[in-house]
Formats: sequence, C-alpha cells, structure tokens
Amino acid sequence: MWAIPGRMIALVFVIALLFLPLITTSPYIVRLATLTAIWAIFAASWDVLAGFTGQLNLGQALFFGVAAYIAAFLNLHLSLAPWATIPIGALAAVTVGLIVAIPAMRVRGFYLALVTLAFPIILLGIIDAFPDITGGEFGLAGISRLSESKILDYYIIVLVMAVCVFLMWKLTDTGSKSVRLGVILRAINEDEIAARAAGINTVRYKLLAFSISGFFAGIAGGLYAHVFRIVGPSTLLIWTSFYPIMWTIFGGIGTIYGPVTGAFILYPLVDALGIVAESYRLLIFAILVIVILLVMPEGLTVWFRDKIERVCPRCGLINITTRRTCRACGAMLHFERE
Repeated sequence: MWAIPGRMIALVFVIALLFLPLITTSPYIVRLATLTAIWAIFAASWDVLAGFTGQLNLGQALFFGVAAYIAAFLNLHLSLAPWATIPIGALAAVTVGLIVAIPAMRVRGFYLALVTLAFPIILLGIIDAFPDITGGEFGLAGISRLSESKILDYYIIVLVMAVCVFLMWKLTDTGSKSVRLGVILRAINEDEIAARAAGINTVRYKLLAFSISGFFAGIAGGLYAHVFRIVGPSTLLIWTSFYPIMWTIFGGIGTIYGPVTGAFILYPLVDALGIVAESYRLLIFAILVIVILLVMPEGLTVWFRDKIERVCPRCGLINITTRRTCRACGAMLHFERE
C-alpha cells in the first residue's frame, strides 16, 4: 500500500473520518462532517459527467433535487423506509438524467451548459404549480431519519460515501484492466469525432455517463432528505449546481478524489468563516480559490499527487516519488542531467 502513497492517504482519511465521533462529541462538528460527506458524493458525481466525459452540466442540482423530493414523497405518503426511498430516488434521478441527455446530445459546449441549466428551473416551476403534492415554497417536512442516532447517521453516510466514491473512481479509472469505461469517456472528452471514427458509440456512452452521474447525485439527494428531514426548492437552486463545480475545480477535475478533497476543505472552511468573519466570508473564500488556482491550475490534489507519485515511463505503474527505479519493471524513474 505504501508503494502508492495517494491510495494510502485516502485510506488514512477514511479511517480518520470513522474515528471522528470518538475524538469529539460536538453536535456541530458531527453534523458538519455529515453534510460534507453528502456534498462529496454530489461533487464526485458531477466530475463523472463533466470532468471525464466533457459534458458541462450546470444543472446537477436537478438530479439531487429530484431524488430528494422522490425520497421525501415516498417516505411521507407511502411510509417507505430510507433503505427503499434512497435507491428509488436515485433511480428516478437516472431516469431524469436520460431525459436531460436526449436534448443535450444535440448540442455541445456553451449550448449544452444552457440546456442543462434550464431543467432545474423548469422543475422549480412544476413544484410551484403543484403545492399540494410538493409542498410549494415550504417544501416537504417531517421525513423520517436514517436511524435513531445522529452518530449512527454519520457512520452510515461516511460508509456510503466511501463506497460511492470508490465505485465512481473504479468506473472511471483509465488504468483499470477490467473496466474500460474510463478510457472511453476520456476519449470522448479529448476528441469525440475521433472516438466515433474509432468505432465508439459516443451517444450510448454519453447516455451512460449521464445515468451514472444522475444515480450518484441521487444517492446524495436521498441521504440529504433523510438527514435533514426537510426538502425544499433550495435543493434545485442554481447555487446548488455551482457548489460541486467550485469544489471539483479546486480539488482537481477529472480525478474523482479531487471533488471529495475540495468539498472537505472548502465547505467546512466557508461554514467556519461564517462564524468568525461573516462579513468577509465570501471575500476570503474567493481570494483563497483564486490563489490556489493560480498556483495549482490543475487543482490541489493533482499538484500534490505529482509531488508524491511518479508514473513509470515503461510499464505505467505508479511509484512513490522517492524511488529511483520502478518497483515492477526496474526502469529508471529519475534521469540525471549530465
């Protein structure tokens, strides 16, 4: 495990999250960490679609909000338990993702972004039009909890986050020998025309990317509904779609672990600034993001990964940067200048 330090850091991070309730019993910190884990899933789901496939989605809140509302409705009106409402809500988000993808397939770039941005606005109009079902501007309240304990809620969400992030990473891993989806999505992102000429059914894989992104965003939305026990129009606002974009760009787009890192750094930071420097919170946040992106234009995790890992030029295996030769094939990793 130490041979790949990035994965070791990820493992230590998950273990630290599991030990957090044993270190502090502060309801504020536990609740903040719980919400951050949900946002981490949400941010990583956006990275699957935009970072890997190149489909700029400005309406990711649509998947999140649909799943949250479906989970809340099923729980309140059909008395279904969270273990049923959350997967159903995620599947509803997949369905919506496919519906969005149909017109989105016809446009690219800026026009694609506008199309995806329009759908949450349309859903907000539907919510306002049927207040008896959706709760209107007040939303749906009284949703049942995930469990009887906030600590248990925290552990459930952290474990779900770990599983979801691992699945998204594995599905998009370009170095995987068993799953080739990541390579195909990268090819579509780099040059869709060339990918189509190579025999790749780009429409089918873009639909798959929309579905995967919608499913995991839906998982996050369902968890949000049952943790906070209220779902309102705020889940569909434009800022809800912009949050994962900021976290992903900050952490490193096209990595999966970058959005997770961005969420766990920026969201608690902004929340803490709201306590100690409310008037200057957004200013400090904006300056920090700009400085980081100027120094590390590819994102924080990509910059840090390049400092601790080195890819073998012969076999492509990841090695710790302190090694002089590859741990598998023995090729030189550092070339000294004469």
